[in-house]
Amino acid sequence: TNIGSILASVNPYKPIPGLYSVDAIDLYRQHRLGELPPHIFATANECYCCLWKRHDSQCVLISGESGAGKTESTKLLLKFLSAVSQTSLGAPVSENSTRVEEAILES
Repeated sequence: TNIGSILASVNPYKPIPGLYSVDAIDLYRQHRLGELPPHIFATANECYCCLWKRHDSQCVLISGESGAGKTESTKLLLKFLSAVSQTSLGAPVSENSTRVEEAILES
């Protein structure tokens, strides 16, 4: 659920098909926070929009207990930011990892 720009999420401890797909990235990048159901991509898109449109620095705090999914959430957020930054430059979103995405995720 969303509480303003705060996302409270629960690790389902199982894969949910399509939840983090390229189609989900494309869907959430076209909408503002609150227009679609709560999702980590909505939070990431809000950060991206604030960063580039308002030139405001951004910080995302991901918190939780051990095993809650903090590392996976971070990877998903970076995956979204990488994909959106590439498409804003005219490159199509693809299922294949790019060198930019790989470099970000490895960091």
